Amino acid sequence: MENNKQNNQRRTFLKSLAGLTAGMMLPLSSINAEGKAIPSPYMRDRLGDLLPKRKFGKSDLSVTMLGLGGAHIARMKESEAQKTIERALEGGIRFFDNAESYGGGTGERRYGQFLTPKYRDLAFIQSKSTARDGKTAQEHLEGTLSRMKTDYIDLWLIHAVTSPGDVDSRLKNGVLDYVLKAKESGKVKHIGFSGHSDYNAHLRMLESTDELEACQMPINAFDPNYKSFITNVMPKLMEKGMAPCAMKTLANGGFFGGTTHFNSGDKPRIVPNVLTVEEAIYFSWSLPISVLVTGADHADMLTEKIDFAKRFKAFDEKKRQELISRVSGFDGKSVEYYKV
Repeated sequence: MENNKQNNQRRTFLKSLAGLTAGMMLPLSSINAEGKAIPSPYMRDRLGDLLPKRKFGKSDLSVTMLGLGGAHIARMKESEAQKTIERALEGGIRFFDNAESYGGGTGERRYGQFLTPKYRDLAFIQSKSTARDGKTAQEHLEGTLSRMKTDYIDLWLIHAVTSPGDVDSRLKNGVLDYVLKAKESGKVKHIGFSGHSDYNAHLRMLESTDELEACQMPINAFDPNYKSFITNVMPKLMEKGMAPCAMKTLANGGFFGGTTHFNSGDKPRIVPNVLTVEEAIYFSWSLPISVLVTGADHADMLTEKIDFAKRFKAFDEKKRQELISRVSGFDGKSVEYYKV
């Protein structure tokens, strides 16, 4: 009975998303008096055409629908990291993710080498802090700004909340207080939080404060079947007018049979046995997310995602449900091994 109830709740919520995704997208062009399409000014900058943009929560801000993940940038050879960052810019990506913990600061240093010196005015940069107290959060932010050679970041997240108790502890120890102070000072423009372990941690954060503007979490076609962030957290984000930022759209390797971060493995594979990569990515974009942060192993892998974004057409509710059902027979502990 409980499973049936959860399935009904899932279907009701996913059905309610109809039209929300379209509302996130900004128009690509307007029509002049002669009936010709004029590219919207926010779809180009000094480097050329941008990928389509989406609204960032209830703010006036918009961000490109695809973002470059910093964890993989930290793991690459330096030359490939530079190539991948440049490929992102050439392909119209303007959202760049990172965290102080990625490669012990290597990911942020590479943005300081290859992104901010020439392109700080174009890039929307997100970073994150795993700090458990306010003093450490301050140290993390100072390090982030120094490594990325910038005097502000666009979005700073309280990173990787793991449980309601973890949220309570961080708030008690002054993490949010410092995050708010950093925003007031101008060192941070927007603030939020992230996590992939337990949706209950997200619910605790959302019930504890109305100050945050964005939330990064797993959003993929398997998620509604197992300890779901989409079903349990996204409705709250919509209510609060927050910006949902998608990560783990391929379950961090879990769709490829992997059971450790970034790796494929010998477990049953959703991709390519049941879904294509394109179907999996389009599922996530068909939900009302502001940005999909992709972890690319190299520049050519990023090009694939850029091409997906350029030809994206949203799946309707029937198609989304079909994909969820298609993957429902897989073991959640294997596919989304990072959930607890």
